[in-house]
Amino acid sequence: QVQLVESGGGLVQAGGSLRLSCAASGGSFVTYTVGWYRQAPGKQHEFVARVTSGGGPVYADSVKGRFTISRDDAKTVSLQMNSLKPEDTAVYICSAGRGALPTSWGPGTQVTVSS
Repeated sequence: QVQLVESGGGLVQAGGSLRLSCAASGGSFVTYTVGWYRQAPGKQHEFVARVTSGGGPVYADSVKGRFTISRDDAKTVSLQMNSLKPEDTAVYICSAGRGALPTSWGPGTQVTVSS
């Protein structure tokens, strides 16, 4: 299984942008579905976006039109986040798996959007 590390989180004002990256080690993302989830304090784990090995991206309704997931290369998947809102504040977690469910998770990166 691949190991995952996220980067790119930080503090941004509402309306701003951030780009998160998920890097694989011990393998590549070529045959994996790679996704992003987020967890805000006091809230449940929430799906954000995913991209399959051969298909198009899928987004949660809450981020559609603002976030873009992309495969940068065989070992990196990015999440471009534009028009950020305070409700986007959360720990963003990268996931990867070859089947219907993720089997690898990163430690997460904090995104804070101030109003």
